[in-house]
Amino acid sequence: MGSFSIWHWLIVLLIVLLLFGTKRLKNVGQDLGEAIKGFKKGMQDEDTPPARLGHDESARKDGERERERDDAAR
Repeated sequence: MGSFSIWHWLIVLLIVLLLFGTKRLKNVGQDLGEAIKGFKKGMQDEDTPPARLGHDESARKDGERERERDDAAR
C-alpha cells in the first residue's frame, strides 16, 4: 500500500497517451505554459509603482503656469 513504483507511473502515462493523444496533450501543455507566463507578468505589473509625470507633462504644466502669471500681470 506504499507509493507507486515507476512501472505504475509508466502504465498510467501510456493510458493517458492512448486516451488523449500526443497532439491534445501538447496543446494542453502550451496553454498551461501561457497561463503561467501571464500570471507571472500580472504579478510583476502589480509591484510596479504608478507612473509619475514625465518631462513633457511637467514642462507643459510649467508653461501653463507661466502663461497664467503673464495674464495676471497684464
